[in-house]
Amino acid sequence: MLGKGWQIYKETRKKHDLAFNVYLMRPIAAQVVALLAPTGVTPNQVTILNLLIFLVAAGMLIALPTANGGILAIAVLEASYCLDCVDGMLARHKKIASKEGHLFDFFTDELKALLLAAVLGVRLWRSGGIGLDGQIWPAGSPSFLLAGIVGAVVLASAVSLTNFVRRPELSGNATTVEAHYETHVEKKASSRVGRVAQLVTSFLRFLNHYPSHIWLFAFANRLDVFFWIYVAINLLYLARGWLGIILRFGRS
Repeated sequence: MLGKGWQIYKETRKKHDLAFNVYLMRPIAAQVVALLAPTGVTPNQVTILNLLIFLVAAGMLIALPTANGGILAIAVLEASYCLDCVDGMLARHKKIASKEGHLFDFFTDELKALLLAAVLGVRLWRSGGIGLDGQIWPAGSPSFLLAGIVGAVVLASAVSLTNFVRRPELSGNATTVEAHYETHVEKKASSRVGRVAQLVTSFLRFLNHYPSHIWLFAFANRLDVFFWIYVAINLLYLARGWLGIILRFGRS
């Protein structure tokens, strides 16, 4: 089975991927694909399962506001993310990848991103933590509930922005069976300032990919810090996106 999984990993890996996926999640996911490939399980069914498991993790984040509870919840969240890797790899392995499946996967990913911001706000309301002002906000502070609402609005707006700017009518690119970052080619900057800007953008994208590092915050019992970083990154994304929209549609 290990040999079959390794073969599947090599066949289904992506050209552009994060180190967390390349060296950890996709090798594990390939073994799961090797188990599922001979069965009648479909990639879309795996997508639904990974969403359901994520909902379990979200419930655990609220129900278990302790440090150990946070670690356990994030472990379940990472199991959900592993299946998020499995669905696409299974589709590519069985050569049944489709535009509809890709859009369904993206839809569930954005639902999870929005839900994460909301449930972390509720968790921090229950447990307390570092507030926006750098001071400790106690358990039961309504400030974290308000922050959770704001975070959910920011994430929902970021999702809407992404869907808007990627529409074929605006981007000029047709929907494909591959993820956006697989088909989008970013030109390398020629100036030093441009290269620095691209490095900063790549780092922010890494931070926004929460499965890569949220477990570090969980082990440090600092999901409060993660929450603020997560919301701030998406707020920056919104600001940048709206600047581009205003420059494009606001001209006379």
